[in-house]
Amino acid sequence: MKKTVQIIIILFICLWVAPVFAQELSSKSMDALREAAKSNKKALVALNLKLTETEDKVFWKVYESYQKDIAKVNERLLNLIKDYAKEYKAKSLTDEKAKQLTSNYLVIEEDLLKLKKSYLEKVSAVIPDKKAMTYWQIENKIQAIIRFDVAINIPLAE
Repeated sequence: MKKTVQIIIILFICLWVAPVFAQELSSKSMDALREAAKSNKKALVALNLKLTETEDKVFWKVYESYQKDIAKVNERLLNLIKDYAKEYKAKSLTDEKAKQLTSNYLVIEEDLLKLKKSYLEKVSAVIPDKKAMTYWQIENKIQAIIRFDVAINIPLAE
């Protein structure tokens, strides 16, 4: 399991941070990395949830829906990071722009929390609560690792 988490971490770093503060990857490369990350994450979830045949039929539909919705939120966050990176590199970050970026970040965080709350109910409706908890633990661990790696690669505002 440790190796799978490491693979996911590396792939997500490449997907979300590397293009912002380093040399951009081609669109084709990014798509390939995204697909690899998705399949590895799904395998990690499947390995740990040990779903019954009945649970399996309904859970993956909810899972895929959540992944699509969270990808939209992550895309917004990526765009915010790109916006900050542009200002940072140009050394043009003003107090007004900093306030706007911070406000936009908090809106994204609020939307992420709303999304998680809505899917908490959906996941719990299709699998037992202990398995639902395991699923959210996996999601949260992956997100915590990704966010840490993102955070250490984004320089502080000057």
